[in-house]
Amino acid sequence: MPAVFKILIVFAGMLFLARVRVPLGAALAAGGIGLELWAGIPLCGAEGERGVAGNLGAAFLQAELWLFLVITALIIELGRFMSEGDNAETIIGAARRWGGRHGEATALIAPPAVIGLIPMPAGAVFSAPFVEQAGARFGGSPDWKASVNYWFRHLWEYWWPLYPGVIIGMSVFRMEAWRYIAAQIFFTPVALGIGYLVLVRPHVRRGAAHAPPENRGTNRRAFFLLSPILVLIAALFPCQYVLEALFPAAASEVHRLGALLIGLGAALAIIYGDELRRGKLRPLKAVLTRKALAIQLTLAGVLIFKFMLDCSGLLPLASEEFKASGVPVQIAVAGLPCLAGLVTGVAFGFTGTSFPLVVGIMHAAGSGLTPLATLVLAYGFGYIGMMYSPVHLCLLVTNQYFGASLRGVLRMLLPCGAVILAYAAAAHVLLSMLGW
Repeated sequence: MPAVFKILIVFAGMLFLARVRVPLGAALAAGGIGLELWAGIPLCGAEGERGVAGNLGAAFLQAELWLFLVITALIIELGRFMSEGDNAETIIGAARRWGGRHGEATALIAPPAVIGLIPMPAGAVFSAPFVEQAGARFGGSPDWKASVNYWFRHLWEYWWPLYPGVIIGMSVFRMEAWRYIAAQIFFTPVALGIGYLVLVRPHVRRGAAHAPPENRGTNRRAFFLLSPILVLIAALFPCQYVLEALFPAAASEVHRLGALLIGLGAALAIIYGDELRRGKLRPLKAVLTRKALAIQLTLAGVLIFKFMLDCSGLLPLASEEFKASGVPVQIAVAGLPCLAGLVTGVAFGFTGTSFPLVVGIMHAAGSGLTPLATLVLAYGFGYIGMMYSPVHLCLLVTNQYFGASLRGVLRMLLPCGAVILAYAAAAHVLLSMLGW
């Protein structure tokens, strides 16, 4: 059986387990075990080999896994402070004032979009409370709130150079940053526009019939409440360089997550200082709730699944099968990243696994492909594969926060995804005609 069918069947099995109320983290871990067994890896490896059981144990020993869990806990705590009571009302009120006549839409879009500038794991859970509060007056369904939070959280990852997927894309295509960004940046206004038209505008129009909302708080207080995010962004680059110098043997992902951890620590210091001054210090209040623990378990399941998928060797095999199938080059350039995005659920997953093959196809004699045209087609389709992946962490934690259904959210996002794919195809045609 082709490797791609094995992967898709295991996917279907994981979704079935989640449907029959198996905890999602456990379903994902079971999917990772199933992939390895189907790939022919023995349960207990011979001497010098780990086997499935050994790989499962190694998955729990990843430094990245524990860094992710700690970082996610701190993100939840940061979100607790910024989204509770008067703080959330102050930030949302400021967004309405700063948005002018589009204030209602701004209050829905701005929190996930701004937080999306920070490449943090499970960042959608940070912006979710703001969308919950800003969307409360519209009476939208959990699926709608989850869709708004999820879509606008991912406006920038096409080109924002803090994201690992973008860094890998630049490296594999051997492209200058300005050329890469110039080719990719137009995805953002397209995603913003279609998201507004499909997800936000209909609800804002219905809400206009209600009494105007109160815009509480002052701009000064709003700027202070946003200062932890600014500190976090400012800490990312210098802290990562320092960690690379101090621990050169560690993986780049550990450096990146370590910098994020330091930035979160600085942001929480601002928060706890404010709470202490106001006599309301409640450290780690949000981390031990049932919802927070469910998010943590799901995160662990995603990381275990990804680790075991890498060990199975099925994804590179599926990519090679796709490449050798003789399909037209444009379909291969679009299909390989889309499959990798669907399977891995992260941008650095589809860029890291499929882009080397895509570049190889581009350089093959007679392909007729040009660099920028190939990039926009590959990234656009890979990105939508990632956005629709049932193991995409932001999608999972967003759905858990709002109590939304996977099927309902993906159905609501279908028009948005279709427009991004159409734009990627049109941009590919235009850039090919220009010889770029």
